[in-house]
Amino acid sequence: SPVMRLVVEREREIAQHTSVSTYKVKAELVNESGEVVDVKLSKDFNSKQEALEFATKLLSADLSVASIEKKPSKRSPKAPFITSTLQQEASQKLGFSVKQTMTIAQNLYREGSITYMRTDSFTLSETAIEAAGKVIEQEFGAQYHHVRRFKTKDSGAQEAHEAIRPTDLTKPSIYGVDEQTAKLYSLIYKRTLASQMSDAQLQKTQIKVNVSNADEQFLANGEILTFPGFLKVYDYLSADDKLLPDLSEGDALTLAGFSARESFSRAKPRYTEASLVKKIEEMGIGRPSTFATMVSTVQDRNYVTKETREGVEREYELIEIEDNAVVESKPSEITGAEKNKLFPTNVAYLLNDFLVKNFSNIIDYEFTAKLESDFDTVATQNVPWKQVVKNFYDPFHAQIEAAADISREETHGMRELGEDPKSGKPVSVRFGRYGAFAQIGHKDDEDKPTFAALRGTLDIETITLDEALELFNMPRTVGETDDFGIIKANYGRFGPYIQYGKKYVSLKEHTPEEVDLATALELIAAKEKFDAERVIKTFDESEIQVLNGRFGPYIWNGKKRGKGQKNITIKKVFGDKEPADLSLEECKKAIAGKLKPKAKKAKKKAPKKATAKKATRKTVKKSAKKPVKKASKES
Repeated sequence: SPVMRLVVEREREIAQHTSVSTYKVKAELVNESGEVVDVKLSKDFNSKQEALEFATKLLSADLSVASIEKKPSKRSPKAPFITSTLQQEASQKLGFSVKQTMTIAQNLYREGSITYMRTDSFTLSETAIEAAGKVIEQEFGAQYHHVRRFKTKDSGAQEAHEAIRPTDLTKPSIYGVDEQTAKLYSLIYKRTLASQMSDAQLQKTQIKVNVSNADEQFLANGEILTFPGFLKVYDYLSADDKLLPDLSEGDALTLAGFSARESFSRAKPRYTEASLVKKIEEMGIGRPSTFATMVSTVQDRNYVTKETREGVEREYELIEIEDNAVVESKPSEITGAEKNKLFPTNVAYLLNDFLVKNFSNIIDYEFTAKLESDFDTVATQNVPWKQVVKNFYDPFHAQIEAAADISREETHGMRELGEDPKSGKPVSVRFGRYGAFAQIGHKDDEDKPTFAALRGTLDIETITLDEALELFNMPRTVGETDDFGIIKANYGRFGPYIQYGKKYVSLKEHTPEEVDLATALELIAAKEKFDAERVIKTFDESEIQVLNGRFGPYIWNGKKRGKGQKNITIKKVFGDKEPADLSLEECKKAIAGKLKPKAKKAKKKAPKKATAKKATRKTVKKSAKKPVKKASKES
């Protein structure tokens, strides 16, 4: 429940976010040697007018190097993996789900390739530290070796096992396994080795450029790797080097390119599986052994879905300098695209709000963390387990009894959107037996209310009045023909479909909004052909049919599923009789259960050859015994 709550609350934060636009300025400057320096302005402008004024000033400005600052920097390796950091890194670098990561790690552990994969300790054994040092010095040299002993900062950590590492550090790779397993092992190996290596040494350079007629300065930042250290095995990307031209203070520069682009503030990002694991670990929810299970469970129960969604097109303001003149334009970009992000379902909104209202202490983040702490006290035998259970159960049981009186109406999560312009009736969304739906009107109205299921990415929290009204435009009339009459497209409980007469065809590659008549007729023709081949025999005076099915010919009583449908497998009742030769009377008797199933003909078994058995000592003794006769009453 706390994991579901995190996803729901993040989605609500995103929905409530109001985007603010600013203008970010970038420029290309050229020195006397013709070398280009990419710079950005030291501040963002809050309005288009400010950006235009600065661009106009640049047309007549002198640009010169104000200062050059060089300073050494370093990057240190991270600690070896624990459960949560392995899940996060495998997600970010390999694209693995947390469940996939733990399954592969479990197999590696079983095979003896790595240490135990459910741990909250960053500690490496002295044997492992020594083994890593030998490998590093042999492969890279003594200057790359630096002994490190990491400590766990979390006071609640149990540290029952050491960090996740290869059992044999002389093996950088393993063979005879699938690609995913090899990749995860390599990641664990490199992280372990890197944790015992020297810092990476860098030189950072910052150049400040003055604008003669403005207070703002341009900045250029460069970074050069002077000693790779641990990056030799982990995370090294030579493309990260940002080289700057050799400049001196006072050097004159010329403007070669300029852009002030409108950008929009973003809400907090949606959780990925990896970032969700990180969050629940920070909040003290769960244990290393339960992180993957919690993230998987909320998805398995359809409270949360992992989705990749396309973005939407959005225009932005762009100010440039071309041919010594300020030029304005309005290009467009795709924004809001999401890849493998976690979204709450309509069920999650409803369930979360119900729990927050009626079981606020149970779904509270601190309660969950405290319960983990209570479990620790039980494990150390400081508190009897019965007392911990009693402290939880007594108030919880009282809450359960209080919640029993809550009506369904109180929990349907209704939200009023506005009025239907055609009827003047209220439009609302709520949650029902088959999911979320929109409704026009009230159940107490003289005319019954109309309903439409929410589909796609629409949810109760964010749907607008216009989006809800659009749902009621279905069914849509696609066209009309002499053969099939009016053809309609619509959404149903099992997905989009085409309807002609009393027949239906599923839409798999088209939506009801876009499907045209030609496409609909192709789908109908395919269905008609399928149905023709499916029907073996029909009877004019009855709805009963003899049909071909997945498991052979059968008799169908003509009724739909849920309304008394009955199918009788022909072979079970009539044996090898031709399905096309069945009479209506025979079919009726079979449906009524008046015909006994044909017994399967038993295959004649070949007589066994008599074989002489060797008498064992045991059987000889048994055969030697004479049966004991019971004394009769007469005697």
